Amino acid sequence: MKEIVVLSGKGGTGKTSIVGSFAAVAQGKVLADCDVDAADLYLLLHLSIQQKHEFWSGQVAFIDEEKCTQCGLCQDVCRFDAIDDFKVDPISCEGCGFCSHICPVEAITMKESLSGHWFISDTKYGHLVHARLGIAQENSGKLVALVRQHAKQIAEGDGLDYIISDGPPGIGCPVRI
Repeated sequence: MKEIVVLSGKGGTGKTSIVGSFAAVAQGKVLADCDVDAADLYLLLHLSIQQKHEFWSGQVAFIDEEKCTQCGLCQDVCRFDAIDDFKVDPISCEGCGFCSHICPVEAITMKESLSGHWFISDTKYGHLVHARLGIAQENSGKLVALVRQHAKQIAEGDGLDYIISDGPPGIGCPVRI
C-alpha cells in the first residue's frame, strides 16, 4: 500500500482540488482529509456519513461551586483571564491546570475536553476519513494522526492499494509521514 499526500507551505494552493481529482481517477484507494482545522474535501465529494465519533483531547478547568470559597486566588493567577466571577470560560482556558494546583480547598478539577469529531463517510469515489476540530481547540496533530490511522485500517481491511491524503495548509499542523 502506498500513501500519496498533497502538502503545501500555505493555504489556497489547490491541494483539495488535486486530491479531489485523484479521487475521481484513482482505483483501489481510501481518501483522508487531514486538514482538520478547515476540512473541505467533503464539499467536492458529496458524501454520506457512515460513522461519527467524538474526539476528546486536552483539558479545561471546572470549578465546583459547592466547594469554592470564592477566595479569588484562581482568578488572580490565571494568566489567560479564563476565570471571571468564579466561572471558567472554556474558550479562554488553555488547560494548564495551574488554578487547580493552587486552589486551597481543591474546588477546581481538570476535565477532558470534547475537541471535535471524526467521521468515516462514503462517496461515489470510495471511503473518506475526515474530521472537524472544534472552535478554539488544539491538538490538531493528534486528530490528524487519528484520521490517518483509520484510513490505513480501511485500506488494509479492504485490500486497497492507495491512501490519498489532503494535507493541512502551512506549517502549523504537523503531519508525520
